[in-house]
Amino acid sequence: HHQKHNSHIYHQHKRIASLTRTAAINLTTTLSPQQQTMTATSKLVNAASKLRTVAHLRSSTIPSDLIKSSAALLSSVPTGGKHALPDLPYDYGALEPKVSAETMTLHHTKHHNTYVTNLNVGMEKLDAAVSAGDASAIIALQGAIKFNGGGHVNHTLFWENMCPPDSSQAELKEGTQLMDLVNSNFGGLSNLRDEMTPAALGVQGSGWAWLGYNKKTGRLEIATCPNQDPLEATTGLVPLVGIDVWEHAYYVDYRNVRPDYVNAFFDIINWDVAEERLAACK
Repeated sequence: HHQKHNSHIYHQHKRIASLTRTAAINLTTTLSPQQQTMTATSKLVNAASKLRTVAHLRSSTIPSDLIKSSAALLSSVPTGGKHALPDLPYDYGALEPKVSAETMTLHHTKHHNTYVTNLNVGMEKLDAAVSAGDASAIIALQGAIKFNGGGHVNHTLFWENMCPPDSSQAELKEGTQLMDLVNSNFGGLSNLRDEMTPAALGVQGSGWAWLGYNKKTGRLEIATCPNQDPLEATTGLVPLVGIDVWEHAYYVDYRNVRPDYVNAFFDIINWDVAEERLAACK
């Protein structure tokens, strides 16, 4: 019985550490390098101090890898102690007629804002659970932190990778690193579109379709993620362009006809931002 109990505790600890590390990766992707530099030191010191106290008091229940991963997660919180809804880089009506101002307003102020609110609530509860050394509570919070943290990460990337349809940013320019990769990996932009469209349409229920960069192979890849699972944290691919295929992203404008929305989306992709993301990860 004692051996079974120890085995249960061991596997429980491994699961906490794995889930918490994933959550930490999810949340840090919302911060710019400058923000991470500004916030990491103070947050990490505070979190590590708190976790060392917990570990000292409950060394039999809180393993060292959980201490490290929990400290990383808590240190991802921006200056001010809370994640915030980012401003859009354009007006709500700037993407019309492809995406209406009504859709953008609801999507940004209601849906994304809800993810941010619930993420902050989850982080406060995690802070309290870590302080109390409550392993069960830490485990119970992982699903909500992953979902809401992922929703915050994905939408922050999403707003930036769109632009007005008549903008010069909506054109993938010749001679760029991204265009060279699109040509070599897909045989041209039209072929990329032909491959990414069915991927987006094939997402069952709710989720995302992504154009990502594989740093190991140096190639572009198309991938899909269910619900709000973030691309990089779950696949290792660096997100360049994301298409939100949750119905809340298009129902006002296209009802349940996802193909019309996906086809229209290719006219509002900000290829300049995608190029910047590619250059940053290379």
